[in-house]
Amino acid sequence: MQPGKRVGPADFANRLRREARKVTGPRQAILEQFGRSSHPLSVKEIFAALPPGDCDLATVYRCMHLLEKMGMVKRYDFGDGVSRFELLPEGDDGHHHHLICTSCAEVVELEDCSIAELETRIAARNGFQKVTHKLEFFGVCPACQK
Repeated sequence: MQPGKRVGPADFANRLRREARKVTGPRQAILEQFGRSSHPLSVKEIFAALPPGDCDLATVYRCMHLLEKMGMVKRYDFGDGVSRFELLPEGDDGHHHHLICTSCAEVVELEDCSIAELETRIAARNGFQKVTHKLEFFGVCPACQK
């Protein structure tokens, strides 16, 4: 999701309904967890935040697979072997970058993408079309520097 762009769980529930998908209790609870978070979430983080008994871990995995297949979430890999997901507002491709603390794993969403010009030059130089990129920055956050 683009930084600063917040969409409520009800908007996503409506998207599920439009795609002839049920808004089950577990799906609603998972969507609400995204609404409470300002950063991408792993399946285990989502599961740990759900009230006990709302759903099992396998249900969270299945839900994330469905939401990704429907284009409602984007999967991110921050190099630690854990997939994280972010809800995407309708019409948003989710393109943005992150700054990740290598000590505490804090994630900061970066607002701009200044690589578009470089991407265009690389594509033209090599005869490629529809070029895209993924870019994540890693460092030590101010809190961990103390």
